Amino acid sequence: MVDFNDIALFVEVVRCGSFSEVGRRLGMPPNTVSRRMQGLEEQLGARLLQRTTRKLTLTDAGREFHDRCAASIDGLRQASQDLNASSKVPSGLVRVAAPADFLDFYTPQMVSVFLDRYPAVRFEFLLSDAMADLIADRIDVAFRGGASGGTGYIAHQMPIASMGLFASPAYLGRYGSPGSLKDLLDHRCLTMPSSSGRAVWRLQGEDGADEQVEVAGAFAATTTRALHLAAVAGLGIALLPRAIANAEVAAGKLESVLPRYRRRDEMMCVVYPSHRQVTPAVSAFVASVIEQFGQGSTWGPALTGSAAR
Repeated sequence: MVDFNDIALFVEVVRCGSFSEVGRRLGMPPNTVSRRMQGLEEQLGARLLQRTTRKLTLTDAGREFHDRCAASIDGLRQASQDLNASSKVPSGLVRVAAPADFLDFYTPQMVSVFLDRYPAVRFEFLLSDAMADLIADRIDVAFRGGASGGTGYIAHQMPIASMGLFASPAYLGRYGSPGSLKDLLDHRCLTMPSSSGRAVWRLQGEDGADEQVEVAGAFAATTTRALHLAAVAGLGIALLPRAIANAEVAAGKLESVLPRYRRRDEMMCVVYPSHRQVTPAVSAFVASVIEQFGQGSTWGPALTGSAAR
């Protein structure tokens, strides 16, 4: 009969990605973990893991077995933890996949406040605009643009705050302030890189109608942070999150340009793998993000670059 402890160990191996990491977490020699996995494969009559000197990968049979067992193992583990009152206190490691600019919006100061409240929690932020594989990268929660987490994920939506146009006093003093969207054609605009060297800004006017203008400039960058710094430096007009830019406006480093226009609100998703139980630490962290940004959040367009698959 298959030992259910070995099945639970197999699920942990998949999440950790190596025998040594499982051994470190569970206080077990890596060769013991390997031996138990070999024994499980023999009992099942199927190869679950492909072993190389660099990493472990799932076979097709292993992936199917993991997908069918992981939720049950998590459910049993969660049921036992719920009997212990201390398990309701947020604790442990939370791995977060987010865009490269994430900590410009959910700032280290906010992280500090969270950790003061929940000192037993630890964070690992994987900050990249590239796609993140929640299973392979052992991600607990991911932030991405759009309105859906995709198949196999649970996604909670929240609005991304509106954005506006901003430039430095030095730039406006040199080139003047545009009076209409069409005037932006004659200005240096700060955009994300594109093959054409131009970008289309779709904005909403006071009457709620959408308008668009094609813009270009001498500076383009892949992150909102870089565009923000470029605007402060006087390189051009940038489309920025209002809550971020407002601080620079108050300091006299930026001025609002065509303030009657803003980018239509979009949606952001907070995403979890559907097979995994959400821990108290993850729940508390997501609640903190929603509390900070659920109304009039400061999220910028970089969120559209981060996805989970």
